[in-house]
Amino acid sequence: MSPIAPIAGIVLAAGGGRRFGGPKAVVAVGGERLVDRAARVLREGGCAPVVVVLGAVDTDVPAADAVVLNARWAEGMATSLVAGLAEPALAGAAAAVVVLADQPWLSPAAVRAVAARGGASALVTATYDGERGHPVLLGRDHWAGVAALAGGEVGARAYLAAHPEQVVEVPCEGSARDVDTPGDLPDPGSST
Repeated sequence: MSPIAPIAGIVLAAGGGRRFGGPKAVVAVGGERLVDRAARVLREGGCAPVVVVLGAVDTDVPAADAVVLNARWAEGMATSLVAGLAEPALAGAAAAVVVLADQPWLSPAAVRAVAARGGASALVTATYDGERGHPVLLGRDHWAGVAALAGGEVGARAYLAAHPEQVVEVPCEGSARDVDTPGDLPDPGSST
């Protein structure tokens, strides 16, 4: 019996944060930068290796196994997703769980729930009160198709929409809300 291929994690953290006023990846909430939190949540959710895609800012991310610097980050999130999926550190992974750095309410439990349904042929998305959100798991068999349909600010959404019969939805606790402006940040006294 061959060993089970790992489920990797990808943090998309390349954006310039135009509406926010600067790159959100390096914004600290409760003493932890959003990019570090996202990488930690993937790791605590059982993902390995963890790849972080940066662009507007280049910084060290201790919890990452690999950091990809996306020179095309200004063209949209799709370029970061494609860069992450192409990272050599993912060579042995059966699938990748994708999260966004600017979603501080994502939990390791949501990552585990989505990753548990994963494999090379899987397409899995978390749902929150019936609405799809992150994390999203993309099985390796779909990576080329995801890359072909990704464009601008649309990452895997177009591919998932083109293959609805294959997408497994996993209800999760919490929220997939993202941070667009400083006013969207969690209260420093709250737990994220």
